[in-house]
Amino acid sequence: MSTAAFMGMGPTELIVILIILLVLFGGAKLPSLAKGLGQSIKEFKKASKDEPEPAKPAEPAKKENDPATKPPAAS
Repeated sequence: MSTAAFMGMGPTELIVILIILLVLFGGAKLPSLAKGLGQSIKEFKKASKDEPEPAKPAEPAKKENDPATKPPAAS
């Protein structure tokens, strides 16, 4: 597999995409956009590797004076 072929794109397609990005965003913004994209990919990979913690069901706190938790009065 060639390193120039990225996702089925050849070097010509990559150059055209880079020229379009340069026209849209300008030369000054491209490094900051690339840095942000790299950080986003890094965070996504980190989050996908972390195992999710098992969710604990929240139990409502019982109040001593709550009439809903007291047994009915004997008559």
